[in-house]
Amino acid sequence: MSNNRVVWLTADDPPTLFPPAETALREPNGLLAAGGDLSPERLLAAYQQGIFPWYEDGQPLLWWSPDPRCVFRKGDFHVSRRLRRELRRSTAEVRFNTAFADIIRACAAPRHYGQGTWITDDMIDAYERLHRTGWAHSIEVWQDDALIGGLYGLIIGRAVFGESMFSLRSNASKIALLTLDRMLSDGTFGIIDCQVRSSHLLSMGAAEIPRSSFIETLGRLCNTPSAFKSWPKHPIRVSEWVQQ
Repeated sequence: MSNNRVVWLTADDPPTLFPPAETALREPNGLLAAGGDLSPERLLAAYQQGIFPWYEDGQPLLWWSPDPRCVFRKGDFHVSRRLRRELRRSTAEVRFNTAFADIIRACAAPRHYGQGTWITDDMIDAYERLHRTGWAHSIEVWQDDALIGGLYGLIIGRAVFGESMFSLRSNASKIALLTLDRMLSDGTFGIIDCQVRSSHLLSMGAAEIPRSSFIETLGRLCNTPSAFKSWPKHPIRVSEWVQQ
């Protein structure tokens, strides 16, 4: 059911106030609200309700909750034989939260296929604030002390909300995702939200689930929201932990 209109929020509205996700538009898929602000309180409330901001410079602040939702769950990630062989030979290592500013700016950089970025300066400022308070994180792939790829996102409770990733060398972003997948497998996390489908994500095993199922899952995984702190204390050599 759609309300056929976009609800406008103001900066004075309570930060937890959003219309129900099921009232989002069908076309464009998931557009729910506009306006408000990117305060930490509003962003954290949005993600826990299955809502995220997505807009470009020159547009109002737009809030989305698409149906279906693209996610990784335990056992979804597909590691091809070729990728497994390459990872066994890799000299890369994974670090956590050592270069958040570099990661988010690399994700915001223009892509070779010419599309603009939705990671505006205001978005960068907002997620850097969340990083400073322990809610936003970066998973970084380094080789010979050079940053070659990674991703950033939020973690609330046991739910990972992926925002964007980049690669400067082959498979670097896959290594970052695979790191999170291993933490799905050991029960550290319960789901990785990828927001909307892409052929790249689906090729790695991501699945689409109904928005209602996704929000129900968030109710379980985010029921005790807290900032995640249990990252490995030392860099991880990719060749040492890839599954044999």
